[in-house]
Amino acid sequence: MMIDVDQVKLLIQSRRSVKPNFYTTEIVSDEIIYDMLESARWAPTHGLTEPWKFFVFSGNYKHKLADFLSELYQLKSSVNFLQTKYEKIKTNILKTSHVIMIGMQRQINGKIPEVEEICAVACAVQNMQLTATAYGIGCYWSTGSMSTHSETKNFLGLREADVCLGMLYVSNYTGEIITPKRTPTLEKTVWIKN
Repeated sequence: MMIDVDQVKLLIQSRRSVKPNFYTTEIVSDEIIYDMLESARWAPTHGLTEPWKFFVFSGNYKHKLADFLSELYQLKSSVNFLQTKYEKIKTNILKTSHVIMIGMQRQINGKIPEVEEICAVACAVQNMQLTATAYGIGCYWSTGSMSTHSETKNFLGLREADVCLGMLYVSNYTGEIITPKRTPTLEKTVWIKN
């Protein structure tokens, strides 16, 4: 199968983290969300464990997630509590069309190293982000402390050995997203060859 390499490179280079301050109120269709999830399942996974587990929040259920995470922040921050951060946790979630909570389900026998399972989930999330980019949809993967907290894992019904790896904000957006400067490839590469 031949795929246009330039189109693939353009898609990869076009992917951006689009933060909530750019989001519009226009709802992303569930069909697009499903396509993103469908792309996720084709991520590389050692032993075909497919360790990802996604929880899609939309509509009124975003309020439940926003309330849970902001209250968890208030409970866990006690001395260092900031009202602005409390409000930001709530409002960022409510600005989205959908929030996809990202779980990593550990293989029961633990044969595959945890780091490989986490990497597989990260690849799955990248596939979702690339699909969103192809649709012109904005995404932002947030790993704020409350989204990765053990109580969030319990809230989602994940097991003790599982891990919550944050959340993917998904929304339509407006405005120009700046292309960040990237380090040249040769500065990050060591060639070891004859």
